[in-house]
Amino acid sequence: MPQLRQNIILKDWVVISTERAKRPEQLKEDKNISSVNTPEYDEKCPFCPGNEAKTGNDHEFHRIGDHEKWSLRVIPNKFPALIPPEESEIKRNTQDFFRWMDGVGHHEVLIESEKHNLTLATMDLERVKDVIRAYQLRIDHLMQQPYVESVIAFRNHGLKAGASLLHPHSQIIALPVIPRDIMSRMNEAIRYHEEHRECMFCDVLKMEMEGGKRIILESKHFVAFTPYAASTPFHLWIYPKRHSSSIISITDEEMSDFAETLRTVLRKLYFGLNDPDYNFIIRNSPKGYGNTVFFHWYLTIVPRLTRTAGFELGSGMFINPSIPEENAEYLRSVKE
Repeated sequence: MPQLRQNIILKDWVVISTERAKRPEQLKEDKNISSVNTPEYDEKCPFCPGNEAKTGNDHEFHRIGDHEKWSLRVIPNKFPALIPPEESEIKRNTQDFFRWMDGVGHHEVLIESEKHNLTLATMDLERVKDVIRAYQLRIDHLMQQPYVESVIAFRNHGLKAGASLLHPHSQIIALPVIPRDIMSRMNEAIRYHEEHRECMFCDVLKMEMEGGKRIILESKHFVAFTPYAASTPFHLWIYPKRHSSSIISITDEEMSDFAETLRTVLRKLYFGLNDPDYNFIIRNSPKGYGNTVFFHWYLTIVPRLTRTAGFELGSGMFINPSIPEENAEYLRSVKE
């Protein structure tokens, strides 16, 4: 019998379609693992060493290494969605029926490695930690800008996830507004705290750890699991055990642990599902909510194994043709 499950974070419903459910191994990508057939260097790739001029500017926000030999760079996006303001005053119209404002903000690219054929799943652990530290540094800096209200750090891996370049990279976008999706999470978290006097995310983590069926792995500081109402196959969350509203606040020990947890989970997807395309997003608190009792930062991973179609667009609901508990069991069994 199909089952409707509610995601407590956003209060939306998901159809767990047992009638059309596929076994986890049936969702493997039908392809060779990408890094095996990809060279370390691509002379046409703007993110490869020696091609720095192709990114369109000489400015960098962060670098590991020297000018000739580097392992990580953070640069402005050559084709930014938003740009820093040229003047202190931002033009906006929020009074009329059609509202608008200047598209101010920041759009950065985090080039995660000098090697063209690596990904976070195949990098050394210390390299993954460097990436996490770069997220932390850039989010912290951007949140201090007076016109920035929220910062989104995300990774698009593969064509189906929206990546236009194979070279390992993430993006960071700073916005002058708080998007509706973020405010919905904040509002539900506030409501839950008002009713229960507890953090909703801490309670989700507590219930998942007590049940255990959807846990993929647990480390000293983090837990990776498939959500009860996962909207798509192998949808994953990584939660910090310590209550914290922002990745900015994690300690060096927690950062190392987070890097290892993230790398291990991505390796399970890499080897267990033949390197599927995926998006991941750091769900961080917006400005003004950096140390709240009701919001808890976490990371979402969404493998792109199914497509959004008419039902999803028409209803706002998802049909998940897999069972979260079986997905978690399968990933627990994947060995590197």
